[in-house]
Amino acid sequence: MARATARHILVPTEEKCNELKAAIEGGADFAQVAKDNSTCPSSRQGGDLGSFGPGQMVKEFDTVVFSAPLNEVQGPVKTQFGYHLLEVTSRQD
Repeated sequence: MARATARHILVPTEEKCNELKAAIEGGADFAQVAKDNSTCPSSRQGGDLGSFGPGQMVKEFDTVVFSAPLNEVQGPVKTQFGYHLLEVTSRQD
């Protein structure tokens, strides 16, 4: 069974998501940006969501997590919760 580990940042607007993505691509630390900006409780762990399998997260999230390259920031990804930046940190297929 496929498994992945990922971290994310959840914000209410696409504009904020793009702003934070630019900051990370410019050298800002993903975990620190998550702690400072994410509205998800995972922000306390730098956005770390731990390990999970397909179907355990919302569909839009799953699609990215199980197809995106490792260690590259993806997004904005819109879900019913808001806008996410995602980084897949490991995956076993």
